[in-house]
Amino acid sequence: MNKQFWVICITHMFIEVYFLTQVALIPIFIQEFQLSILQASLVASIPSLTQLLMNIPLGPLVDRVNAKHFLFAGMLIEGSSALFLSQTNSFWMLVLGVSVMRISSPIYHISGLSFLSRSNNVQKMSRTMGFHNSFGSLGSAIGVISLAFFLSTLGWRWIYLFWAIPVLSWGFIILNFFQFKTEKLRAPTKGRNPSRLRLVFFAGFVTFLIVVGLREMGSNGILTFMTTYLETARGLHEVTATLIFGLGPLMGIVGSLSGGYLGERVGAKKALSLIILGCAISLVILMSSSHLFLLTLIYLIFTTLSYSAYVPMNTMIAEITPSTERGTGFSAYFFTEGLVISITPIILAWVIGLTEVWYIFPFSIIFLISSLAILQFIRYPRITRREH
Repeated sequence: MNKQFWVICITHMFIEVYFLTQVALIPIFIQEFQLSILQASLVASIPSLTQLLMNIPLGPLVDRVNAKHFLFAGMLIEGSSALFLSQTNSFWMLVLGVSVMRISSPIYHISGLSFLSRSNNVQKMSRTMGFHNSFGSLGSAIGVISLAFFLSTLGWRWIYLFWAIPVLSWGFIILNFFQFKTEKLRAPTKGRNPSRLRLVFFAGFVTFLIVVGLREMGSNGILTFMTTYLETARGLHEVTATLIFGLGPLMGIVGSLSGGYLGERVGAKKALSLIILGCAISLVILMSSSHLFLLTLIYLIFTTLSYSAYVPMNTMIAEITPSTERGTGFSAYFFTEGLVISITPIILAWVIGLTEVWYIFPFSIIFLISSLAILQFIRYPRITRREH
């Protein structure tokens, strides 16, 4: 693992610092801005839609531009929007700031993961993605745990002000002190474009995208409204609920590393199947848990498994797509993920409005089981074998 790998991992940590703060703050936003739960869900859905649209042009572009400039752009956008959010007093300005911040995620992920996948052979991909994802989980955990501290002291706006400085500083360090050697890929001719697209969008990869969408629908529903469930259905204080929620991504560090190990032992597809099955079983237990200690324990198991799923999914993209089209493959993956993340909060908020907040559990279980069933039908050629 060279210096470039660690630079990308640290950048991933900073990118994920604010990833869960918005959903953790949904109960706070409801109180401060006098919102319904459907209105509050826009804090998650509109930024996700913005992120979704950004995925479309980035795929082909990152295959041909140096990764350093994308990493810097991601840090600059995230840090600047965080400073803006620290000063906002309007709900719609809040939505605007979070939407701009989420642009940094596809800029980083498509460029960073494409670079890593081309820099490592398929046999080592699970381990590489495991380490990479563990830094993202660390960033998410640090963000939510520090949010709990600021909620009990200075207020939620300070979370954005506090992390903006190191994020911006790291961006300028990347720009001025690091170099990324990127293979120059020959631009395809007009007549070859259809065949290049078919290298990515064949039946196996399209089926994989369906699995990604269904799995994300299942896991995102829980993560979006978990603090709301803990506060409204369980009666926990906002700081306690935020701390429990923040322990989830902290366990994601373990999940990412174990996901990499499992994928290396049994293969990415089988590892993903076992992880999704474990997520569904843990939600069944979580739904019926009455004691706070057991609820917290099962929730941590669920988040550990949920975070570990990203490792075999990232690995499967590297196994399926040719190295010259890796950016397009990751772009399609993040587009699918972003589409689901953008609509899930609205759909689930509507379901909660018609029923009760605990219905997030059967909702998520149904989609997880569906994704597991469809995953078994994936058959893809190991087209990357000869490339490594």
